[in-house]
Amino acid sequence: MKKIFTALAFVLLVSACGGGGGSSPNNLDNACSIVSQRASWLKDMKAVERKWGVPVHVQMATIHQESKFVSDARTPFRYAIGVIPMGRQSSAYGFSQALDATWKEYQVDQRRQSAKRDKFRDAVDFMGWYMDGSSERLGISKYDARNQYLAYHEGRTGFARGSYNRKSWLLRVSQAVADRSEMYRYQLISCGKA
Repeated sequence: MKKIFTALAFVLLVSACGGGGGSSPNNLDNACSIVSQRASWLKDMKAVERKWGVPVHVQMATIHQESKFVSDARTPFRYAIGVIPMGRQSSAYGFSQALDATWKEYQVDQRRQSAKRDKFRDAVDFMGWYMDGSSERLGISKYDARNQYLAYHEGRTGFARGSYNRKSWLLRVSQAVADRSEMYRYQLISCGKA
């Protein structure tokens, strides 16, 4: 009996350590599908909406653009002469693709030293905190997915300087985030999750 219990405990331990890794939900073009597959995520995003005022659909569209809902997403490697790895493009990591320094600022400001970028609840709280700050300092509506994304991507100083205006690709991406945000908003209304 003891051997069976030990074997069962080992199997449970191994399965708890393994599992989905950074995998994302299926059908990222359907907000209802995403939240039905990851019910706790909707609860976390609604908590952020109550705490920071950032709507769920804006959070979702930004996460989709930043990490495609992959918990351990990282930026690609840079290569010298096309073959010699030179490190990653930035320190961005996790659902929110928060940079090391900005994440540290969040942890200190919110007294959340144990918060992790690959934990959904922490990542969306960070996003709410950042967008709330952008709303306060830059006057960007929390419902304005396009400009919130631009400030998120460029940093508040870069946004204030209009650095995004020299990046046509980023303007296209920010519009795609805004379009996805609206799509997610209507979907969430249609399935009663708004």
